[in-house]
Amino acid sequence: MSLRGWLTENVVTGYPQSMPVKERFGYPSFIVASADDLVDGQNRDRPAFRPILDVILSRVASLGEVTIQTRKMYVSLVAPKRTFAAVQPTTKRRVDLGLRLDNQPPEGRLEPVANLASSVMTVRVALTSAEEVDDEVERLLRRAYAENT
Repeated sequence: MSLRGWLTENVVTGYPQSMPVKERFGYPSFIVASADDLVDGQNRDRPAFRPILDVILSRVASLGEVTIQTRKMYVSLVAPKRTFAAVQPTTKRRVDLGLRLDNQPPEGRLEPVANLASSVMTVRVALTSAEEVDDEVERLLRRAYAENT
């Protein structure tokens, strides 16, 4: 009998079932990859991503306690309370900075968001170069951080 079959027979299903299976047979490569490996994977055919991400990370460094969580498809920025921003290479030339800003309608540089990161972002700023991560973007990041701390 297979491990999965035995677990199912003993009513161990879902996430609890996946853990011993992964421990026995191995985790998917994106789970055991380093943060740099994940960012390199996101950057592989999207050359604008890394420079934009680097500037965003340098701007959030002064906000306070920020946890950077690198995912397979995006990078989350987490305040002590919850995620306040996400950076995602959306196309080959555009990187979206998603922000969790309550009661903020899309206006100016803030655009509606759809399917960005973990879908908790309320608006986004489309960026095509590191130079576009300016003082206005930093103010938006500060506001999102403050609202989610």
